[in-house]
Amino acid sequence: MGLERLEFKTEVKQLLDLMIHSLYSHKEVFLRELISNASDAIDRARYESLTNSDILENESGWKIKIIADKDKGTLTVSDNGIGMTREGIVEALGTIAHSGTKEFLAALQNKAIKDNPELIGQFGVGFYSSFMVADKITVISRMAGQQGAGGVKWESTGDGSFTIEDTEKERRGTDVILKLREEERKYLDEWQIRSVIKKYSDFIEHPIVMDVEKEHDSALKKGEKVKIKEEETINSMKAIWLKERSEVSEEEYNQFYQHISHDSTNPAKVIHYKAEGTSEFTALLYIPLRVPYDILFRDYKIGPTLYVKRVQIMDHCEELIPHYLRFVKGVVDSTDLPLNVSREFLQHNRQVEIIRTNIIKKVLDTLGDMKKGQYEDYVRIYKEFGRVLKEGLHYDFIRREAIAELLLFPSTKTGEGMLRSLDDYINDMRTEQEAIYYITGTSLAEVLHSPYLEAFRGKDYEVLIMLDDIDDLVLSGLEYKGKRLRSITKGDIDLDKAEKAEKETTKKQYEKLMDLMKDTLKDDVKDVRLSGRLTDSACCLVADEGDLDPQMEKLLKAMGQEVPLKKRILEINPTHPLFAAMNTVFEKDAKSGALHEFIRLLYDQALILEGSKPKDPAAFSKTIAKLMAENIEKISS
Repeated sequence: MGLERLEFKTEVKQLLDLMIHSLYSHKEVFLRELISNASDAIDRARYESLTNSDILENESGWKIKIIADKDKGTLTVSDNGIGMTREGIVEALGTIAHSGTKEFLAALQNKAIKDNPELIGQFGVGFYSSFMVADKITVISRMAGQQGAGGVKWESTGDGSFTIEDTEKERRGTDVILKLREEERKYLDEWQIRSVIKKYSDFIEHPIVMDVEKEHDSALKKGEKVKIKEEETINSMKAIWLKERSEVSEEEYNQFYQHISHDSTNPAKVIHYKAEGTSEFTALLYIPLRVPYDILFRDYKIGPTLYVKRVQIMDHCEELIPHYLRFVKGVVDSTDLPLNVSREFLQHNRQVEIIRTNIIKKVLDTLGDMKKGQYEDYVRIYKEFGRVLKEGLHYDFIRREAIAELLLFPSTKTGEGMLRSLDDYINDMRTEQEAIYYITGTSLAEVLHSPYLEAFRGKDYEVLIMLDDIDDLVLSGLEYKGKRLRSITKGDIDLDKAEKAEKETTKKQYEKLMDLMKDTLKDDVKDVRLSGRLTDSACCLVADEGDLDPQMEKLLKAMGQEVPLKKRILEINPTHPLFAAMNTVFEKDAKSGALHEFIRLLYDQALILEGSKPKDPAAFSKTIAKLMAENIEKISS
């Protein structure tokens, strides 16, 4: 096929515009990204060559070559990896296949991006970062195993379009040729290239080579030196995970973490160990210091890189780690798994399950040790990943108690910014207390003013405060060290056995009024009863044990899920003077229109107290205005 000009997709045009106008300050990451892409291409070719020797084309040895041509002003990154077809190159370089593209573009436009070079790598758009330093990019590629089939040439100046045409390419792989802008030609200097590779790509396991000029003794003239260009490997290629811990410096651990995670910060914790016995493998895992930007996107890749006998099998092996530990990064190298392992094989393999179980235990134990011995560091990472970790309570029933032990919460007895564990709570429980009490909400300030807390404060019972959207779903029904967790917004609560008998007496006093309330609100509530949790407020709405919390209902509805309609229970405070007054009106005239208005007003008030809207905001407002007018009239007369 001849020369063809094609348009970039819209999101690529937006991205190129941002890149070309140098929004980004860490421009040197373009070389990291090109080398990373070259390494991935070699990994894929090496893996496929295990079952298809044609991929090798009778050429042994893998490498990435950097060629700096100061005369032409070009920098080339060449690999002998898998290569691309014409269709493949259009798909790979003409579009961005990422569900979080809009979010990424929004983040790029934020000025804070200048200090976050990891974003380009995390979003898989590294190739385009080359337009920060180049005014033209040429890509020449040929698919491995197709000798004599010819290659393909892709070229663009970042103007919104690219050209593509067939070309000759003798060897497999891909050459990316950057025509550097005049002001960016420092990247042609040998020391600059070495510096960037040392910083970002030293741990790439394939040799990164350059032709370097070196002095040698002349073979013709004794005593004289001659300059000869020699190919030199400029990265260390250390399989850092196979070394002993004592042989690896903190700086090396940090550099390798930054290489595999595209994160510019150092990790919060390094977990490096060798497992022996029923399954032999080495793991180098990292707990990051902060949440990756793309962790909430649908196509966020989880799991460590899987190697078998130092051969990379897959970039992200989801089978080796549960979803609630998806923030853990790293490498696992097994000596037991076969080299031709597939995804299907991984899903039903005993060796994989042993490795997975071992990794989960190691990560949870490490977090537990941090909580005990490095509490401040633990709190920092818990604030980042606590919500993700909690998902394990729902999905990993076997380890529920081990996960629960790691959780931290604000409570009614902590100062601002202070957190409590479930063990702290149990150690300070009152002797007569039967359960661990908690309340959910969206903000600490709002929850601390909740009427649901009144009786608990009166009895000096601590209540844990849950502010994550998934808390009620994962915590309801949880038992920890023999103590059940109970939501104070659900079920019937009696904190004092003596008060229970008194409540029965009061119930008889208000029984007929409560029957009227049940009848008036029959479409909205399943029951009206006396409250054991209110001391100051007049009323509140509560769910039955096992029902969804209102916060969870709102979350599920926002996600587009159907939530079955469950009526709640209206609890009234019999000690509140309002009910004695309403009972007097009831005894005089059970059909009083004002009484019915008051009952509806109470229900709307209960809705507002739980953070919901009144059922009929206009009617609610009208009734309030009417009552205010009547009161003002009485005061002024």
